[in-house]
Amino acid sequence: MTSNYTFIYDGECPFCNHFAELLEIKSKITNIKIIDGRKNLTLIKSLLAKGYDLDKGAILLKDEDIFHGADAINTICKQINNPSNSLLFLLSRLFRSNKRTNMIFPLLLRARRFALISKGISISLV
Repeated sequence: MTSNYTFIYDGECPFCNHFAELLEIKSKITNIKIIDGRKNLTLIKSLLAKGYDLDKGAILLKDEDIFHGADAINTICKQINNPSNSLLFLLSRLFRSNKRTNMIFPLLLRARRFALISKGISISLV
């Protein structure tokens, strides 16, 4: 039985947006739904009530399981096989390792915050 995935990201973050776009178009994961959290505030509020804050990282729903932040990126990258994009290939290999993902992820959060502030966009979604 194959799992179904829902990847929830911040659509205003240029890095998150590009990664989500690559996932949707180039990852060859057929059972994935990509959702811009800023356009789905009801879902974001319900996840926040469960302790999952999109401001602290992407959220991945895998059937009944919820992965957040570094775990979400690591889990989805492990599902990417032979992507048709060199950047996605590199990212999927880089973030397959839990250790590397946990080491690099805080830098990604800072880059997101910097990008949003420089665009004059609120960091918080709710």
